Amino acid sequence: MERVLGIGGYFLRAADPAALSAWYRDCLGLDADEYGLWRQAPGATVFATFDADTDYFGSPTQQTMLNFRVRDLDAMLAQLRARGEDVAEETQDMEGVGRFGWVTDPEGNRVELWQPV
Repeated sequence: MERVLGIGGYFLRAADPAALSAWYRDCLGLDADEYGLWRQAPGATVFATFDADTDYFGSPTQQTMLNFRVRDLDAMLAQLRARGEDVAEETQDMEGVGRFGWVTDPEGNRVELWQPV
């Protein structure tokens, strides 16, 4: 059986695609080229499904949530707060997995930030 090798892309609809791309670059440091190609650091990727009525993604209209690995969650959240970004106050610790925090992008998409153990 053929199997997928990894995530090849994640695509977002946006009212202003250039501005949203700039937000991901300027706020999260996602340095993609003109075609959107981003070479990420090696590490684990989680693929998980959730109940249809979960509130974990924020808005009930949000069908998926992007999760980024970070080196230092506290530093990343402080950096985003200093920029005036919409950062959730709470964080979550999951034993054996890591720490999580959330920011909402300018288009209203909740994004998860994960500091793996």
